[in-house]
This record gives sequence, structure tokens and C-alpha cells, in this order.
Amino acid sequence: MSDVQTVKAVAKYIRMSPHKVRRVLNQIRGRSYQEALMILEFLPYDAGGPVWQAVHSAAANATNNYSLDKKKLIIEEAFADEGPKLKRIRPRAQGRAYRILKPTCHITIVVKGTA
Repeated sequence: MSDVQTVKAVAKYIRMSPHKVRRVLNQIRGRSYQEALMILEFLPYDAGGPVWQAVHSAAANATNNYSLDKKKLIIEEAFADEGPKLKRIRPRAQGRAYRILKPTCHITIVVKGTA
């Protein structure tokens, strides 16, 4: 039996396109917890903020619920799923209306660490 524990955190209904969030998640997948936080802090993308919160939350879950050491955590999985779209209307000429779809996403971070 392996001595590896996985812990997950999900940030739901983030008001950002999943495509933009995945660009950031690809940078941190497979890295250590501390290295991922340093990368996220200095990335020029707005998606870095919500991803940083999710990574921080996953590490907090691992520490509080499973007594794992933050220094030994590795980001095993990181993915962004599509959430519901907020539907808005843009008035146009001659009584028409165009739809504006504002995307949301759910960010899931899974960290693993040895007990």
C-alpha cells in the first residue's frame, strides 16, 4: 500500500473563461507547492489570482485535515471545467438585441503528499 495522500480543492463559479485559466494551470501542473506559488505570484495573467487561491486552499486542506507538510506537496492535477454562462443583452439598431455570454469556470486542484 502506498503512503501517498491526495487532497483536492475546488474554486467554483470563477468569472473567467476556462480557456484563459487553463493557460495558467498548464504552467503549474506537476510542480511543488512552493514553486507553484512563486510562479503564480509573478505571472502577468489575471487568472493567476483565483488559481493561487485554489492552490493555497488545497494546501490548507492537506495541512488541517490530513496533517501533511506543505513543503512536501506536489500539484498532481489541475484543471478548469466550464461553468454556467451568464447571459446578457446588448441593444442594437432597429430594436434588435445581441446576446453576450459571460463565461464562468470551476478550478480543481489536486495535491499529493507523503504522510
